[in-house]
Amino acid sequence: MTRMFDSNGNVVPVTLIKAGPCVVTDIRTLEKNGYEAVQLGFDEMKEYKVTKPLREAFKKKEVPCFRVLREFRLNDANKTYKLGDRVTVEIFEKSKVLKVKGTSKGCGFTGVVKRWGFRGAPASHGASKVHRKPMSAGATDPARIFKGKRSPGRMGNENITVKNLMVMKVDKENNLVVLRGAVPGKRDSLVYLLREN
Repeated sequence: MTRMFDSNGNVVPVTLIKAGPCVVTDIRTLEKNGYEAVQLGFDEMKEYKVTKPLREAFKKKEVPCFRVLREFRLNDANKTYKLGDRVTVEIFEKSKVLKVKGTSKGCGFTGVVKRWGFRGAPASHGASKVHRKPMSAGATDPARIFKGKRSPGRMGNENITVKNLMVMKVDKENNLVVLRGAVPGKRDSLVYLLREN
C-alpha cells in the first residue's frame, strides 16, 4: 500500500496491484466442457520447473509455461479471445470500480482477545487469576456448548471478497492497477480482479 493525492489535495490510501500480462492458455466451450470460460496463465516460468503433464499440455496448446492458471467464466469466450492472446491492464481502464478476491493473512491459533476482541479479565490488584481466557462457555442446563460460541481457534487464511474498490489509475507500462483502499492478503499474494459492471 501507498498513498496518492486526489484533485482536491486530499490524501488517498491506495494499493498497487501487478495485473498481468496474462496469456490465454485454454478456452472452455459449451459444446465440449458444458460451460464457457477462458483460462489465463500468469507468471511465466521455465519448462523444467513444471510437472510433465502440465508441460505437455502447454506444448499441445503452443503457449509458454506459467506458474498460475485460473479460469474466468465468460459468455462467448471463444469469440472474444483466441489461444495465445495477451490480456493486459487495459481492460480495467473503462471500469470505475472493481471486485477483488483474495485470501486473508493467516494468524494461526489465536485466543479470544485477538480473534474476537474480548476485553479480558482485570489485569492487576489480585482481582483475577485469569487475564485473557474466555471465561464462561455458556448455559449449564443443556450440558453442551452451543454452536457459534466464540472460542479460541485458527484465525485468518479465509477467502475474502472486497467490493466497490475504485480504480484510481492504470499504468500500462508497468502493468499496475492502483485501487483505492486495501485488498485481502499479504504482500505478493495472489488476488483476482473482477469488473463489477
